[in-house]
Amino acid sequence: MDREARYALIDALPKAELHLHIEGSLEPEMLFALAERNAVAIPFASVEEVRAAYDFSNLQDFLDIYYQGMSVLLHEQDFFDLTFAYLERAHADAVRHVEIFFDPQGHTERGVAFDTAIGGILRALDEGQARFGISYRLIMCFLRHLDEEAAFATLREAEPWLDRIAGVGLDSSEVGHPPSKFARVFADAKAKGLKLVAHAGEEGPPSYVWEALDLLKVDRIDHGNRALEDEALVQRIVADTQTLTVCPLSNLKLCVIDRIEDSPVKRMLDLGIRATVNSDDPAYFGGYVNTNFRAIADALDLNRE
Repeated sequence: MDREARYALIDALPKAELHLHIEGSLEPEMLFALAERNAVAIPFASVEEVRAAYDFSNLQDFLDIYYQGMSVLLHEQDFFDLTFAYLERAHADAVRHVEIFFDPQGHTERGVAFDTAIGGILRALDEGQARFGISYRLIMCFLRHLDEEAAFATLREAEPWLDRIAGVGLDSSEVGHPPSKFARVFADAKAKGLKLVAHAGEEGPPSYVWEALDLLKVDRIDHGNRALEDEALVQRIVADTQTLTVCPLSNLKLCVIDRIEDSPVKRMLDLGIRATVNSDDPAYFGGYVNTNFRAIADALDLNRE
């Protein structure tokens, strides 16, 4: 299958995106525009300087600029504009269903009300469904560098919105913050009827994936790359029909892999793992979902099947 035919197939395929941090879709142009609109001081004099700051080489450097970028999101309309801009790009990539993450603690910690953030996001998701036919689920993530009590507080804040929130997740700095740290709050979320997902095995060891499965009892694993280091774990993932939400360009940008040719997607599929392709934080990692598909289709010589 030649490249042109491969790209045509990718562009036409209807897709679901299951691993997308809405705050990570904040493009430099929007960051700069919102800073001006909301009179937020940022250490950048131009869009080009913002774009240069998006050039980083590890997870912590990325998180530093990621949280800095959040500072321009203050009002419900900001969250609407951010989310709708992502949905327009997703629609252009033939995405039919999205399950997006948002990080309420990244906003409430700086004085933005939970209701402000979720209100704008949901209004945009409803608009996207009406205009583009994109169905959605919203997943509320806990920041793992904070403690479990903070996660419980966030879950309490979410209670009036639980009919609009499909699940909870776990993101931010992985190493040193194992899933076991959040076992009780995940159990509480499950008791409230929420689905459970967690970032595990991106930078953290295979033991973090085991903990996500056995202690958090997740319904889906986000990333999961390092699960491939443990044959018994691979067998468990296959037996449980677990899905891994893999993010190829994110892995490359954060040096989880050295080359796009090292993406684990094809190996996962060959092992019988349900692996999906997603963009993670596309404004920071160099591409939305079709760009991720194209990158691995070329690098791994993927065929139609």
